[in-house]
Amino acid sequence: MANTDMLPLRSVKVLEFTHAVMGPSCGVILADMGANVIRIEPVTGDPTRRLRGFGIGYYSFYNRNKRCIAIDIKSDKGREILHKLVGQVDVLVENFGPGTMDRIGYGFDKMKKINSQLIYASLKGFLNGPYEKRHAMDEVVQMMGGMAYMTGPPGQPTRAGASIVDISGGMFAVIGILTALYERERSGKGKFIKSALFETCAFLMGQHMAYAALSEDPIPPMPARISAWSVYRIFDTEDDEKLFIGLISDKHWERFCKVFERNDLFGDSRLTTNNDRITEREWLLPDLEKMMLGLTKNEIIERCQEAEIPFAPIATPEDLFDDPQLNQGSGLLETTFPDGTQTKMPRTPIEYGESDFNLKSNPPDTIGQHTQEILSGLGYSDGEIDSLAKDKIVVTG
Repeated sequence: MANTDMLPLRSVKVLEFTHAVMGPSCGVILADMGANVIRIEPVTGDPTRRLRGFGIGYYSFYNRNKRCIAIDIKSDKGREILHKLVGQVDVLVENFGPGTMDRIGYGFDKMKKINSQLIYASLKGFLNGPYEKRHAMDEVVQMMGGMAYMTGPPGQPTRAGASIVDISGGMFAVIGILTALYERERSGKGKFIKSALFETCAFLMGQHMAYAALSEDPIPPMPARISAWSVYRIFDTEDDEKLFIGLISDKHWERFCKVFERNDLFGDSRLTTNNDRITEREWLLPDLEKMMLGLTKNEIIERCQEAEIPFAPIATPEDLFDDPQLNQGSGLLETTFPDGTQTKMPRTPIEYGESDFNLKSNPPDTIGQHTQEILSGLGYSDGEIDSLAKDKIVVTG
């Protein structure tokens, strides 16, 4: 487990009203950086714990390094507990549907009366505008924000292969929270901040919007695009594997030709520059494809490493468990899931001086695992906690 003494957010307290991916991804980054994150879950447990299919890993990945308390937040005694917690924290993070927190009595206007220095981060589908009351999720905004169009082949809009907008929206919320904490050092005041899925997706589409502004041609989806680089594609190998190679400079081309012993290509005056090679793709790429089919994946990797050119074998998520970079570096954390599964999970991918964004605690394995501990810290006696549990105001894990 990690030593928290050197972590940059070790003095920051966060209250997290979240579910699924966007909110928990914000919270786990703050927690990895040392923040004391307390998750609020219903007395029946966070529904994310029970997801199946592609959602089966959400809870276990996004909730390490957090403590959880299970409360009936709509009861009077539950509200009393929540108000005490709000009075002690620096940040509140929530990602429920539009208007939900106001409707149940935990909106910013009420919470800032309890804690005037509170930074209230609201993670939604849309920022202010005509869509702001709509419900959204990652896939919805990928479809309406151009990402699905850009990801799939023509006529086949396809969502990206990860919750990229949820996670990016969570990261933008982290940026907002850190900025607000910095500003509070000068102003002494809290702040309401908001990040949103749709506007996050639009930001990710910015380079394509710039393309549209500068080009008279319609934007093709990525699989149909004409690359700016002459060699920038996936090749099949002799041993039925696939490998990507990208040559983005004339120096890359020179070194590529040298290690693959293609002096005939390097000396061909038709292929001197990147733009020359783009013009000659019609015959050049089939030539290279035929060459790669005569080599194994490992042979190609060795030559690409020698040439110091960009390349990548095509991996699956399962391959990452054994990836040398992640294992010999510091990319994976030994983690125990609530069901007892022991595995390795990606850490927050930042090297931060002497600080180590390591595992402080596994994701809570029982509903309300830290309820007793948190309530004791608020001044509740064991007898009072037992009474609250008996009345089903809280669940103690």
